[in-house]
Amino acid sequence: MNDNNNKETNQKHPVQGGGGTRLVVLGAGESGVGAAFLAQQRGFDVFVSDFGGIADNYKKQLEDWNIPFEEKQHTDELILNAVEVIKSPGIPDKAPIIKKLHENGTPVISEIEFAGRYTDAKIIGITGSNGKTTTTSLTYHVLKDAGMNVGLAGNIGKSFAYQVATEKFDWYVLELSSFMLDDMFRFKVDIAVLLNITPDHLDRYDYKLENYAASKFRITQNQTAADYFIYCADDPETIKGMKERTFGAQLLPFSIQQKFEPGAYLDNNDNIVINTTQEHFTMSIQDLALQGKHNIYNSMASGIVAKVLELRNETMRESMGNFKSIEHRLEFVANISGIRFINDSKATNVNSTWYALESMTSDVVLILGGVDKGNDYSMLNDLVKQKVKAIVCLGKDNKRIHEAFDDMVEIIVNTSSAQEAATVAYHLATKGDTVLLSPACASFDLFKNYEDRGRQFKDAVKEL
Repeated sequence: MNDNNNKETNQKHPVQGGGGTRLVVLGAGESGVGAAFLAQQRGFDVFVSDFGGIADNYKKQLEDWNIPFEEKQHTDELILNAVEVIKSPGIPDKAPIIKKLHENGTPVISEIEFAGRYTDAKIIGITGSNGKTTTTSLTYHVLKDAGMNVGLAGNIGKSFAYQVATEKFDWYVLELSSFMLDDMFRFKVDIAVLLNITPDHLDRYDYKLENYAASKFRITQNQTAADYFIYCADDPETIKGMKERTFGAQLLPFSIQQKFEPGAYLDNNDNIVINTTQEHFTMSIQDLALQGKHNIYNSMASGIVAKVLELRNETMRESMGNFKSIEHRLEFVANISGIRFINDSKATNVNSTWYALESMTSDVVLILGGVDKGNDYSMLNDLVKQKVKAIVCLGKDNKRIHEAFDDMVEIIVNTSSAQEAATVAYHLATKGDTVLLSPACASFDLFKNYEDRGRQFKDAVKEL
């Protein structure tokens, strides 16, 4: 088993702060800076250390709050004297400083774990390899529209810790990645949602899918009979993982292949039906704001959460019908000379790209590539044969993409900037086609992150 799931030993007694107890935050991004602010507010002696450079906006916040920090290094003597360390989800356990902390017996936790100690709010936690940002955003939208006092955090928006320090929400909808879950121990999710488990980030999990799956199932830890676990009954890895585990929470499955009561299912391939202990909810899939098979699952998961919270059917129908898709996730950019441009930069794994291609109804010029995380592209073969007329590679090393698709697609072109990729794709497409940026890879070779990649692509499209 992944040793991420055997780290409970140092987590028995959370540090309470006050009296200048030393707490170190590793990583000065959104979650780290938010955690530092909350820690300072709670009386800790806080120090922030980032092995890379710190963005100017975060540096200014730390300076304004008089929180000491260092960048482009980790100084052992300033870190190893901490009573507890909050680590950015992006820092792997094999990083030298983390190894030293573990050898030292210093508890290393996530920002979510830390912030959870200081709020009485109820938590809806959403995880999965694909669809979690969309489902988290939709769930937040439905709850907010219903008049609930709800915050949105985790892998999305303002950090959970910063909101705990500055807001007073009754509920939070948290998007939780496997990296966040790895460093959560006592934290409890009142309503847990697991959308799916497909190979992703396996470089962080000894290239073993069962280790990655074990991280995803951590979302159910500490749950009791008063809580809910909402899961996809059509996802083979989820079902496999459930057979090996026991759950304290009430189980609510969703499926488009079979009928579940209680749970959610598809009636006559046309209506979502959700039944919990509350009045049944039905809605035509044609009326959902989010279209495509994968979004039926996302809408079902959000709908079950809403019914568990006893929201009115009319309110749910309205908000599930008017939700606007999120940036960088199958986002329509422009229609130029009859060619549609779609920004799906958030597709950083093969499965996400599969979902994107599956929802396309025209011929596609596909922009793929970036930092390959050990991708197996074979799952795309059928969709590529059916729908893709050309591939534009956007990355420094495109060898794996060529190996996967050279025999399948007549035209594969290498490019090294968003502008070049957009221009080449435009010339390869004809009226009625779709140019789809859905890279299946991380973005760090040419861009700061997937948002930067998506924005550069959108800017480039607007200049065509």
